[in-house]
Amino acid sequence: MALIVEKYGGTSVGSIERIMAVADRVMETFNAGNQVIVVLSAMAGETDRLISLAREVSPNPDPREMDVLISTGEQVSIALLSITLQSRGYLAKSFTGSQVSVHTDSVHNKARIEKIDTQNIQQALDKGQIVVVAGFQGKDNEGDITTLGRGGSDTSAVALAAAMKADECRIYTDVDGVYTADPRIVPDARRMACISYEEMLEMASLGSKVLQIRSVEFANKYKVPLRVLSSFNPGDGTLIIDEDEEMEQA
Repeated sequence: MALIVEKYGGTSVGSIERIMAVADRVMETFNAGNQVIVVLSAMAGETDRLISLAREVSPNPDPREMDVLISTGEQVSIALLSITLQSRGYLAKSFTGSQVSVHTDSVHNKARIEKIDTQNIQQALDKGQIVVVAGFQGKDNEGDITTLGRGGSDTSAVALAAAMKADECRIYTDVDGVYTADPRIVPDARRMACISYEEMLEMASLGSKVLQIRSVEFANKYKVPLRVLSSFNPGDGTLIIDEDEEMEQA
């Protein structure tokens, strides 16, 4: 039995139909005999909508209150996916960042993860439940909600995979892997089956937006095997691993 972390971004959960499609994928992974932790972003456009609401009432909203506000987007996603899975006969349980709990520093809107308590997640997994976690958020030492900054759900997923010693962390996006160049600009760009952490970090620093750079740094530090896949097109995606250990074999 493998432990798989699957992360789905905003476009992947952008509608009820897409949330149902995510449920199908999660069920497939679970039915293959794996334990599954799912990390979700807010539905596409929701975080921007919430930020706009705050700006309508104040030009300079308090960072702490902004974290309280924008963290609600992920809570909607995790509840809807858990309800969907339950309606299909699966045991599923959602957790906010605080409930996990993901401990961060107190820098609101761009907090950094300091540690993750794994007890609640492990108990749920031991009961045969699919665990659904809100990405992008945690709590500080005062118990206040914090958020990790744009793209923070990728970091949440990799950090959870590291803390739980997962066998693989799968990042589902709107692209089917890492390409040698932007395929929208370079028509003959090819998808790479395997790439090292260092190469991915270099691509991210040069502007590649496939993965948030902090998540790749986390994966490199804790040697978490990362795989980038498409939520919309089946395929093996791109595996990101340590060059010294496995790249030559791959």
